[in-house]
Amino acid sequence: MKQKQMKVLLSIKPKFAEKIFNGTKKYEFRKAIFKNEDVKTVIVYSSSPVMKVIGEFEIENISSNTPKLIWKKTKNHSGISKVDFFKYFIDRDIAFAIKIKKVKKYKKPLSLKEDFKTTAPQSFKYIG
Repeated sequence: MKQKQMKVLLSIKPKFAEKIFNGTKKYEFRKAIFKNEDVKTVIVYSSSPVMKVIGEFEIENISSNTPKLIWKKTKNHSGISKVDFFKYFIDRDIAFAIKIKKVKKYKKPLSLKEDFKTTAPQSFKYIG
């Protein structure tokens, strides 16, 4: 029996969600990361004011290092300003960068409540 693919739901600000789907943002940055290594797909919940699930992307890999080294490695495809990046990781020793492989924007945005029977995650939420 084939194991069902594990996905993770992430809340992403609309301006960054759009950049993921138009290809200008190749990394999604996180202060904390999911521990389950079977997760290969991220479902994108575009947070307020959109408040819809707008698509998903495949994970190429996940890097972790100091914010300084993560910025150095990802800055050309970060989709975020240096100031905002370092403001996000202030007081953090470790930064996580999820490298986006293949994106799939849904033709019609989905509802967290109706389509996924869940609420918006604070950080992330596993979707079995």
